[in-house]
Amino acid sequence: MIYEKCRDILLRESEFLQEAANIQEKIRIAVINREWDDFEEHINAMNNVENNMAELENEREKLFTAFDSLFRHNTYSGNDDAKGRFYTMVSHLPENEREDLTTIYRGLKLQALKLRVANESLMTYLVGIKSTLKEFFDLAFPDRAVKVYTPQGTHLSHDMRSMVLNQSF
Repeated sequence: MIYEKCRDILLRESEFLQEAANIQEKIRIAVINREWDDFEEHINAMNNVENNMAELENEREKLFTAFDSLFRHNTYSGNDDAKGRFYTMVSHLPENEREDLTTIYRGLKLQALKLRVANESLMTYLVGIKSTLKEFFDLAFPDRAVKVYTPQGTHLSHDMRSMVLNQSF
């Protein structure tokens, strides 16, 4: 029973990670092509995937807790992290079930790593664009480079919507 439940959870997590990778690719393409029409829809879809993943993680934690309570009195290794508890759990399963679960688990970790790298590269791209624009506006409009603070002491960003730009320099 533990094997089937764990396998089901891992496969569903893998499906959600694949869905998140697809959504993230849509977000990346939308940002690069400056297509903002469906952007909020993509963000909402990503939030939905995140919520589903959180539910599955809770299920997985409950499964690990149930397993710990069953086997704690025999050979509990004291692993408190999810990875350690996963490998402790699968070590008690038959070899074919253990190999199946570890293959799915490693694939899941690889998908998560690829998603994280893609996310970091998108964030690096966005930070670069933001920095370039800030530098441009600081050079083009030096009077806006002065920092303005609110009465509470927090930095007040300049509202660029109120800027009037002469089209001939």
